[in-house]
Formats: sequence, structure tokens, C-alpha cells
Amino acid sequence: MALFPPLLSADRIRASAGSPETPFALVEIRRGAARLAACDARARDLGLAPGMTLSDARARVPELAAPPHDPAADLRWLGALADFCGRYTPMVALDPEGALLLDITGCAHLLGGERALARDAVARLAGLGLGVRPGLAGTPEAARALARFGHGGARGEAEAIARLPVAALGLGPEAETALIRAGLRSIGDLAARPTAPVTARFGAEATARLDRLLGREESRITPRRPPPPLSFVRSFAEPIGRVADALAALSGLAGEAERALETRGLGGRRFEARFYRGDGRIRRVAVATGLPTRDPELVSRLIAARIEALADPLDPGFGFDALRLDVAATDPLLPEQIAAGPPEPGSRERAVAELVGQLSARFGAARVRRFLPRDSHVPERAALSLPALEAEAAAPPWPAPAEPGPPARPFALLARPEPVAVVTEPPDGAPARFLWRGATHDLARREGPERIAAEWWAAPGDLAETRDYYRVEDSRGRRFWLYRLAAADRAPRWFLHGFFA
Repeated sequence: MALFPPLLSADRIRASAGSPETPFALVEIRRGAARLAACDARARDLGLAPGMTLSDARARVPELAAPPHDPAADLRWLGALADFCGRYTPMVALDPEGALLLDITGCAHLLGGERALARDAVARLAGLGLGVRPGLAGTPEAARALARFGHGGARGEAEAIARLPVAALGLGPEAETALIRAGLRSIGDLAARPTAPVTARFGAEATARLDRLLGREESRITPRRPPPPLSFVRSFAEPIGRVADALAALSGLAGEAERALETRGLGGRRFEARFYRGDGRIRRVAVATGLPTRDPELVSRLIAARIEALADPLDPGFGFDALRLDVAATDPLLPEQIAAGPPEPGSRERAVAELVGQLSARFGAARVRRFLPRDSHVPERAALSLPALEAEAAAPPWPAPAEPGPPARPFALLARPEPVAVVTEPPDGAPARFLWRGATHDLARREGPERIAAEWWAAPGDLAETRDYYRVEDSRGRRFWLYRLAAADRAPRWFLHGFFA
């Protein structure tokens, strides 16, 4: 289905708060003169047309308003309307010529058929201030051509396409004039001619466009956003005015998602709910899980928690008239044997994953993090901090300690090692006392040194000097991680790097 807005720029101005009360045309500078780029319906009825100079237009219509043309604003508004059409299908594309293209395969039955869906789309877009002409066909090119040049009255798609003017091919004014002079005024006239003479006279592009228009060559749209693996939509005859009722309807969509995922042997990793308001605004709420799931109650809880944590509350306005639930990312999820005895290790992993999903939904995915091991013996490079939802996907196991007993490395490191004043003992210069942040710590035990040298493959500055680390314990039982930098040209320097629990 194609939806062509013949007065896109004018409709955008009229839908804004400050639209002129008089006839208006949007103006741009072309060929050294101010010319009309688009006109509203009133200006067009008075004989004005795009391409006319502003001086000639005002000579005909003195009260003409002339705001500047803003193609970028037109494109942004058309993009917002494309998102609005996501209530019908996730396969929505923006046509370079300013139309909306929707692949409604398998979606039309939700609104009573293709023509009922087209009527609903035209009515809803008209309520948002955009007038469109619909076109329904088997290919995107045919639907766009019918929306732009079709006049109705045909008995079927083939007859409607045959009646289209040759301008529907989009070959340009020169080629269009040549076709008309050759007596080929309609698509039907051109389709009745043999392919070889048409290609020889008008070029291979004319034949290729004709084949796509007639469905002889396969053609597809490129969606504005990649379609999700699974999508579920529910429309309402009357808008829903309460968020609680919308969430109840959304749980029904989560149940549909569960059945579809189970059939495919999949589980969802990312879910996105879209709330379509009657005034055209769309709110998106996305949640993710640590492990694949198809549990509708869990998905509903995560979305509800995310909505509660929104800085901008979910406002139904005049009501939600449609909801959509996308399963944006999936992973294989095989059936599991339910044990009657003690909980299996996998159940604990699932419980942790659910907790991570709930915390991420409430506080934001970037604020719930997990440390993963990294292959480096440099302390500050030996762990990597990632959002927990991303880390759950392929988290490598932490290496097991080589020997039983206290850990060789502390769990807590300072953001930056802090210098300390150290009193050492002969003969090896081991630390006996150190001063840190105004407090003196007399050491009762120490162990070391552990020498950590620079990684030869690392960039300069990552670890420029060799460090000698000591695990120490003061007289009050507090344990620290100190290291010494020794250089030939200066006295040794000491730093505190971390704490043992």
C-alpha cells in the first residue's frame, strides 16, 4: 500500500500552530530567483503552481503568504507519520518522492481487508492533518503509481495500471514527451508493444521500470527500520484512557508472543512495547532480559517496572487506540526437565537473570553492570565492566584460584593508585609502616613482592614502569595492596592500589 501526500509541505504548515490564514506557498531560491516550491490547496485553486516566481505569484494573489520551504522538516514529519503507520505493519518505508510505502502482506485481515485498512489509514492521517491518496497493488512501484496517478473506475489492478499515464514510469520530462510523440500515452499502450523495440528506442531503464510496475520483476521495499523477528498488534474500537488497562492488554500480546516463540523453539532477549495515542504520538518502552525467556508474566512485569521508572510519565492523553509488542531479539530456548528435588544450578542462574532484568528495567541498563575477566595481568586491565544485560549473553567464567586461601588480588581497587609515604626495613626494603591520608599504619604482616612488568604489546603509557606489589596487614587487621616503583635515576616511590576484604 502506498500513501501519497500531494500537499505534504502545505499540510505540515497547516498542522503547525502558526499556519497562515491566507493562501500560502512555500518559497525557495532557485536559479537566482525566489520561486514557489509548494502550494496549499487555496493557492493552487487560484492558479498558482510550483516553479512560478514569487513576484508573478503575488501579482496574481497579493495576499499570498510565503514562508520558506524546509525540506528537512517535511522529511522529519513524514518520518513521524511513518512511525504512526507502524500500527498496521512493521514494514514501512519512505519513498524518495515523498510517499509512504507499507508492505501489508498478512496484515490486512486485522482490519477487515485491504480496502478497509486503506480507509482507516487515510482517515487517521487526515485526523493528524495529512491528506493522502492510497494505492493498493502487488508491487511497491505499482502501488505508488496508482496513488499518484490513479483516478479510479477500474475493475481490477491490471486495468487500473494499464490506464496510468506514462508519467507513472518516472523517466523524466524528455522521455515522457518522446513516448507521447510515439503514440504511447498510457502504460497499457507501452505494455502492448514488444520489449525489444521499446528497449532499443527508449533504453533499458524504461523496460526495467515497466517490468517492475507490471509485476514481471520482483520488487520489495526497504523498511525504514529493520523489522523485528516477531510483532504483535492490537487495535481498539475505542481508545484506552488508563495505563493499567493498556498494560492488561499488553499482557495479552505477551501471551501471543509466548505461543509464537514456543512454536519456533525461541526465547526473547529484547522486547519493545509501542503505545499509539489517538493524537499521533507514540511512546516506546524497551526492556531486555539476561537469558532468553517467553514468560508473559515476566515480560509484563519488566515493562510495568520500566514505565514506573520513566522520567517522563506515560500519558495516555485522549487514549491509546493501538498497542504493539515487538520481540526485537531472540535466542534458542529448548525445553527443560522440571526436577522434583532440590533446585538445580540452572534455576539459580535464571533467578539472577530475572533480577538483572528487573533492576535494569527500573534503573536503566547502563546502571546495572557486571565485571568480566580480561586476559591481562595488569590489575586495572584484568576486568571489564559491561552492562549486565550485555554481559549475560556470553560471559566467560572467572578463572578458579590456583591455591585455597585468601585471594592474591583484592576485589576493590582505587580508581587511581594514591601515593603513600613508606618506612622500609632492610635488607630488601619491604614496607614496615606507611602513611596514607594522614593516618599511620603499622604493619604486622606482609607478603611479597609480586613483580608485574609492562605488557610489551600495550600502547605506551598503559604501564610504563615495573611494579613490585606487597600484600600487607596492619596492627588492626586491615589488609592493603601496596606497590613500589623503582627507577635507577630516582628514589623508590610507593602507592596504595587496593583493599582486601
